[in-house]
Amino acid sequence: MLRKNRKRFDEINVIPFIDIMLVLLVMVLTTATFIKQGVIPVELPEAKTTTKEDVKKEVTVYVNAKGEMFFEKEKVELKALEEKLSKIPKEQTVVLRSDKESRFQDFVSVMDILKRLGHEQLYIVTKE
Repeated sequence: MLRKNRKRFDEINVIPFIDIMLVLLVMVLTTATFIKQGVIPVELPEAKTTTKEDVKKEVTVYVNAKGEMFFEKEKVELKALEEKLSKIPKEQTVVLRSDKESRFQDFVSVMDILKRLGHEQLYIVTKE
């Protein structure tokens, strides 16, 4: 029987692995820099007569699987939710995050409140 001379691999060559990891590190650091500063850094000019524009943030309403309702992460009942929604401007965006296991009636109740109050900027969050 012929026996071929086989070379044993006692060590693993880690240099290519280190090269790949360094390239990935550079890519992550570069991307993080762009995200932090914005894609195109711009120095804004100054003006003496300016008015501060109110940034309208969105308001989030949650309905979980148990039928509990939350207004901006604060647990509320249906009446309290209506009171809180009546205090925000009608132009402000309302985001509705309803659990897929929640009752359809809870969803309809929130939609009914929004319609009664005249809110038209409504987003319903789903997952793809």
